[in-house]
Amino acid sequence: MANQTSIFEAYKKGLDSCDADPEDIVILCHDDLEMLSSKAEFIAALSICIDKKTGVVGAAGTTYLGRDAVWWNQERWAEGKHRGMVNHREPKVHSTQYGPHGPVVALDGLFLAARKEVWDHICLDKPSYFEGNWDFYDIHYTSRSHLLGYRNYAVPVELIHDSSGELVGRDSWHKNREAFIKNTPLPLTC
Repeated sequence: MANQTSIFEAYKKGLDSCDADPEDIVILCHDDLEMLSSKAEFIAALSICIDKKTGVVGAAGTTYLGRDAVWWNQERWAEGKHRGMVNHREPKVHSTQYGPHGPVVALDGLFLAARKEVWDHICLDKPSYFEGNWDFYDIHYTSRSHLLGYRNYAVPVELIHDSSGELVGRDSWHKNREAFIKNTPLPLTC
């Protein structure tokens, strides 16, 4: 989805236009990914989506989203609360190992997969309290999935992300984070 005014708009428009059945798995991801998993590994990793209790699956996330609403919080990482793995291309290809794959409350937005009926239940519209158009969508979508009673998972999907995703310096990231904290019952844990 090119030339959109927000990631929320792009994902909503993409979901609405893909003509998917409720049971179909729909992937929302960044455009700077390269899949490394074989077709069989990819299908096996996403097969967890077939379970009606499964919400969103992705490459990396956390079992504990604290009051700071930062999924990659270094203290939680040291405590073993993070799950999954992501390869990054910048500055050279390297792997970030967050922890073993498994259940999480929130996921990194570089790769998110769920059945269409789950995306519809979560609602991909931008929350009215968010000012920024490009930030905190992943934490919003995946924590909402958790709060709706679904189980999210970090699954073994091997990929390379061309950027390290470090956008926390943007004012819009901070504003959306503050709004999220005010409108979400934190902490969340699984």
